[in-house]
Amino acid sequence: MATKTMRAIVTTGDGKFELTSIPTPFPGPNEILVKVEACAQNHTDWKSIILHKQPGNIVGSDFAGTVVALGSAVPESLRRPGERVAGAVRGNINPNGAFAEYLVTDPALVFTLPEDVPLEVGAQLGVACYAACQALYQTLHLPTPLAPALTPTDILVWSGSSTAGQYAVQFAKLSGLRVFSTSSPGNFDLVRALGAMEVFDYADSTTPKRIFTATRGSLRHAVDCISDGMTPVQVSACLSKEGGTIVTLLPYESRKKGVKTELVLVYSMWGQDIQLPMKIKGNSEHYENAIKYNAMISAMLARKMLKFSAVKVFPKGLASVEEGFAYMMAGKVLTPLSF
Repeated sequence: MATKTMRAIVTTGDGKFELTSIPTPFPGPNEILVKVEACAQNHTDWKSIILHKQPGNIVGSDFAGTVVALGSAVPESLRRPGERVAGAVRGNINPNGAFAEYLVTDPALVFTLPEDVPLEVGAQLGVACYAACQALYQTLHLPTPLAPALTPTDILVWSGSSTAGQYAVQFAKLSGLRVFSTSSPGNFDLVRALGAMEVFDYADSTTPKRIFTATRGSLRHAVDCISDGMTPVQVSACLSKEGGTIVTLLPYESRKKGVKTELVLVYSMWGQDIQLPMKIKGNSEHYENAIKYNAMISAMLARKMLKFSAVKVFPKGLASVEEGFAYMMAGKVLTPLSF
């Protein structure tokens, strides 16, 4: 059983946080209690602290760990004590985050982590895989890896070397799509190995025209894994003259006629109204989709279908979070950070 208190990274309400001791959560009837063995850092973790100065929130979204207790209404046919699981919670905006020794979560919104997948590696998967699923299947309504397309459809994943991009490329390729992507030249081989048919230099001003040509002017689907700076213009220019849909990770609108942008937000998985990081009306379909995504990711991991991003492990656990934030804010992140 869990101890009565635990260590956690908690917001102090002034744009900062502290490592402190707080009561260990107790699972509600439809929740499980997870002992967090590893957690990973996302940009949303430090941005939320700065932008939304609320005290008492536990920081962190991505985690991997072990189920230690089931709520009274959770059947052992769904989850069992001792099971290795991974996923994401809505950290940073409430008192239940990944940067803690324990967390509670919905048993249907985690995936099973096989014994041969290290916990530090499993911790990086949640947000990146969920965002890829929301982009490809919830928004673009494309075939899935468990029922791939028989006739390939072209898709662009802008920034295929980013963490979200690496999994978007893989999911798209496994779904039977023809994947075009961008990265720095030093990462071309990496992105090709993940499944991209062609990779272009994101910094080359001719790249949008070259992608337009490579896709014969017929590209209708794109996932923008940066969604900032010049990418709204660059990605839009890659799409056909008739337009298409760009899935974004940050909100923006395309200026190109006929191009629609759709924002994906992993926090919507719970199907509930969201106030932070932005106001979004809850959608029960997103919750039902998320259950399917977790089951699919479990199956893909069991079948060894995914290649994992390299991780940088900070050795002091939760005491390393401040160092990890500084590392990420300095723009040094090439691989996921795990604590």
